Amino acid sequence: MTPKEICGKLADKLGLVLDFKEEAGDPWASIPTDKWQQACRIAREEPELSLDFLRSLCGVDRPDDGEIEIVVHLFSYKHRHAFVMHTKTDRAAPRLESVSGIWPAAIWHERETFDLFGVDFPGNPDLRRILLPDDWVGHPLLKDYEEQESYRGIPTTRPGYEKKPFGPRLKKAKPVPKKEEQ
Repeated sequence: MTPKEICGKLADKLGLVLDFKEEAGDPWASIPTDKWQQACRIAREEPELSLDFLRSLCGVDRPDDGEIEIVVHLFSYKHRHAFVMHTKTDRAAPRLESVSGIWPAAIWHERETFDLFGVDFPGNPDLRRILLPDDWVGHPLLKDYEEQESYRGIPTTRPGYEKKPFGPRLKKAKPVPKKEEQ
């Protein structure tokens, strides 16, 4: 099935009209937060979809919109098709029901998203930090995160390193000329 067909099937099962975008690299559907669990379960269990592999679950901070977006990339080994779904949660109190009961690998992905973005996933059986120490302050992938100067007396920056704000990307490197065949 194409991503558009998958979206149509999912929309029919949910009884909704889903926002579907295919302009980007990976076509995706936007799922209302209150239908997230149901959409994920349908994606996994509907025989025509059978999206049995959770490739990734991650967050995207959208401070201008006051939201954190949750994105899942899914794949079906049976049908050899892939699909991407997004949903949104309030940035001030990010919370989204866990999908670890649908895809057990989500336990790890949700832990990472909790650690780096602060999203609470009720229902995750092991929701705790995975990359940073338990007593770390803040969530480093939030765009307004301010790095601590030190952690337990250890500096968090290198001496002589000047922190620069995000700006225009660096100029692209010039391509290396190909060796001429002899």
